[in-house]
Amino acid sequence: MNYRFLFLFAFVLLSSFSTISIPNTSKALPLITATKSVAGAAAVYDRLNANSFAMPNLESFSEALEGFYALKNKGIIQKDILTLIDFSKSANTKRLWVIDLKTNTILFNTLVAHGRNTGEEYAQAFSNAAESFKSSLGFYATGEIYNGKHGLSLKLDGLEKGINDNARERAVVVHGADYVSESFIKGNKRLGRSQGCPAIPVEMNEKIINVIKDKSCLFIFHPSRNINSFQKILS
Repeated sequence: MNYRFLFLFAFVLLSSFSTISIPNTSKALPLITATKSVAGAAAVYDRLNANSFAMPNLESFSEALEGFYALKNKGIIQKDILTLIDFSKSANTKRLWVIDLKTNTILFNTLVAHGRNTGEEYAQAFSNAAESFKSSLGFYATGEIYNGKHGLSLKLDGLEKGINDNARERAVVVHGADYVSESFIKGNKRLGRSQGCPAIPVEMNEKIINVIKDKSCLFIFHPSRNINSFQKILS
């Protein structure tokens, strides 16, 4: 056996391995590598730049992120922007987040109203029916901007049949409202309520709408939500 030849071959092979570069995993996770698993969502969550805002709960964020990637892969949404509304929280707290998933940065965190028949301080009842004056849960794709009775507004398309797919017909839209403010809370002990729209503070309205318009993902979370409705979108 030619041991000298074997030694030379091994040396060349080991030298070639030394040139392989190891990727730097300390940076934010690239959009394409994120997974739908809880572990994957937790990894993205841990890398979020809070930008001086409060963080959303991991439970609502994980469910929102799973849906975001599924909808993005299907081409239903186009932007790397995720709007998360957590209706498990008090209406007197800032329970809406706008997150840039390309940079893993929270852009906005603000108040948001629920429907007048959905509950007082806490959201409890939801509906997809016209004239119910209730909020609808689930995933939405943001639509186009228009000027209506509330000024600048953003249309929404509900993506879950029987849960929120009547949103456009019901005129459930993002708009600004003066009853969504800290001053209203101080005077009334709770935030004002809408007719089912996720209404936001007037001073935040134009900023948020211009970021999330045109096929970004909006998700309204509540622990009572039946996730089976969303699974039908994926099938």
